[in-house]
Amino acid sequence: MTDTETLEQMEDQESRSLVLQRLPDDALIILPVRNLVLFPQMVMPVGLGRPQSILAARQAVQQELPMGIVLQEQSDDETPSIADLKQVGTIANVMRLVAGSGHHHLVLQGTERFRIVEPIEGYPFLVARVERIPEVQPDGPEIDAGMLALRDKALEALELLPQAPQELAGAITAIREPGVLADAVAGYLDLAAAERQELLELTDISARLERVLTLIDYRVEVLKLSQKITERTHETMSERQREALLREQLRSIQEELGEGDEKAEELRELESRIDEAKMPEEAEKQARKELRRLARMPEGAGEYSMVRTYIDWLLELPWSVEREEDIDIAKAREILDEDHFGLEPVKQRILEHLAVRKLNPAGKSPIICFVGPPGVGKTSLGQSIARATGRDFMRASLGGMHDEAEIRGHRRTYLGALPGKIIQSIHKAGSRNPVLMLDEMDKLGAGMHGDPSAALLEVLDPAQNGSFQDNYLGLPFDLGAVFFIATANVPDQIPGPLRDRMEMIEIPGYTQEEKVQIARRYLLKRQRENTGLTEVQFQVSDDAIAEIVASYTREAGCRQLERTLGKVARHVAVRIADGSIENASIEVEDLQEILGAPQFESEVAMRTSVPGVATGLAWTPVGGDILFIEASRSRGSGRLVLTGQLGDVMKESAQTALSLIKSNAEALGVDLDALQSDDIHIHVPAGAIPKDGPSAGVAMYSALVSLLTGQCIRQDVAMTGEITLRGLVLPVGGIKEKVLAARRAGITTVLLPARNRKDFEEIPEAAREAMQFHWIEHVDELAAVSLQNS
Repeated sequence: MTDTETLEQMEDQESRSLVLQRLPDDALIILPVRNLVLFPQMVMPVGLGRPQSILAARQAVQQELPMGIVLQEQSDDETPSIADLKQVGTIANVMRLVAGSGHHHLVLQGTERFRIVEPIEGYPFLVARVERIPEVQPDGPEIDAGMLALRDKALEALELLPQAPQELAGAITAIREPGVLADAVAGYLDLAAAERQELLELTDISARLERVLTLIDYRVEVLKLSQKITERTHETMSERQREALLREQLRSIQEELGEGDEKAEELRELESRIDEAKMPEEAEKQARKELRRLARMPEGAGEYSMVRTYIDWLLELPWSVEREEDIDIAKAREILDEDHFGLEPVKQRILEHLAVRKLNPAGKSPIICFVGPPGVGKTSLGQSIARATGRDFMRASLGGMHDEAEIRGHRRTYLGALPGKIIQSIHKAGSRNPVLMLDEMDKLGAGMHGDPSAALLEVLDPAQNGSFQDNYLGLPFDLGAVFFIATANVPDQIPGPLRDRMEMIEIPGYTQEEKVQIARRYLLKRQRENTGLTEVQFQVSDDAIAEIVASYTREAGCRQLERTLGKVARHVAVRIADGSIENASIEVEDLQEILGAPQFESEVAMRTSVPGVATGLAWTPVGGDILFIEASRSRGSGRLVLTGQLGDVMKESAQTALSLIKSNAEALGVDLDALQSDDIHIHVPAGAIPKDGPSAGVAMYSALVSLLTGQCIRQDVAMTGEITLRGLVLPVGGIKEKVLAARRAGITTVLLPARNRKDFEEIPEAAREAMQFHWIEHVDELAAVSLQNS
């Protein structure tokens, strides 16, 4: 069981009932620490790794309680009890709790000493009744002399240290209390944990001053000696000899100061890992530089954990780890057909990419963007590509992202800084050539922290991403081997420069026949597994699936279809579980009892039964849809009234249609004088939904002709196309989606612009065979195929 699972289990099973209890007034939450002693008035970061410690820290933050920081007797004890701890510790206030990816850090400020009296049981972390140790600051000539000597030695030591901050000298000079001065100097000395604990347990301030003075005096002498040795040998040493001597000096000094061999062993392990990591030269140079910084830094220093984390990131990134590709085109085709039904153009493009990759392994991977409505299988296509190529698959969701640092990472100067999503995904994948899916590309946002889409310009450019630099790493990382796949619902919402870097592959909605096959092959099997039913216990006929598609889940994708099949499966599961039936085969007549009345019904017959109503076709981000155009006339002053939340382009289409009818009134048999005295009202239902675009021009023209001639438009006809004042029918987009929407609505005849013939092959074969298509070049051709009495 991982630490995260252990923590969640503790929270679920114990903390809900116990942690929320108030502690007694004389009790503290105890945080055991290893090789670390906190003195009063000191501020120190503490890294947390044990689930019990993380839970204790969260509780202290939640209830705004201080914590007792106590050194363990044995540093390798993972589950210490109160008896395994030192008896004297420091009460600390929690200034901040920072939770990162697998790392938790506390920033603590010590306040006063305490002594453990007895443990208190019944909590999922250590709690003990304690006795606070008051500290009375003495005075007198001996104390003043001791303070003066200690202050002078401390300032002398700071002058000998190469990177000592100037503020520290000012802080030591400003301290006027002897106990506080002794604690402050002891806190900044490189002492072993045992020596620090000894000083913490010294309640006699005079004795504490004397002990700290002895320790710092020894430290100053060591620093002076080291400085002399360095100056004497500097001119005659080579760089490697100098480094070896410094390491030997450091080892000797650490032994004299009592610092354990654990840090030395840790440094040797890190150096060995650097040797084996096969990093680029620049990255290796940076790693060794940070390792040298870590060697000079005491474990209790605030930057120690930050530098160690940074080195770990450098070592764990797969700089040279690459999954071997075994591309078999026949096997890849089999995998794609096994995972997805239909989508032949998309599968063909994927196979083309794999073939090129097989013939030219050193080539740059393209940036592919799958565009289509929700639920058509964009994400699962990425998983299939990874399976067919033998690569790792990672997914990064970009929806709602509004901070550039989420892509490029945070600079290391910030507490809790981490790399961006790109580097994190490659780190999790464990290889430098995964399939990385950037999901919801069209949902990116921009905020006060920058524009993430601008940061992606470098990531998604094969000519630039070979030296992508994350702000946290500060080093170039080659993204050229990564197979990027983006997904989006609406390509127009992707910024132009970003869209230009990707190859857009449209994935349209499915036909009814395709949905039946998808449900039969994939969705029913998944729902049986989810509900614990077998194939013998639960069957749904093809006719019932078709009825669900037509009457309950009118959508471009298959998500609502799967949810509805899940509802049917759960209904059967309940009846089998209570013993009512042993198995069930669902037919069309069973659906209304399970799912209720149909959610969708054909409105075409009702809405086109009177003159002035035409059925148009519209494109939406979630697929095509039918659009009704209603026109009426009334006594007035010749005005044109437009309602239904129409955009400017759609309003202009209506005005163009009316002007075209007026200019051809005689040929159409329309009384122009009566038209001049009557108001024309055009309404598009679903008035709460904004609508725009020129493709409703043909439908508006047909509705007006129907209204003014008194002839109804055929119930089985739908149309789309833009018109001009000369009566020409211009091409429009989204032909496939519009035709599929017409078919879902029961339309059998579709009128399309003649210049859209190039899009005919994109229409699924089942729809081409089941429907009639008329290609219109001029509005004069409309009446012959759309009006009932023509």
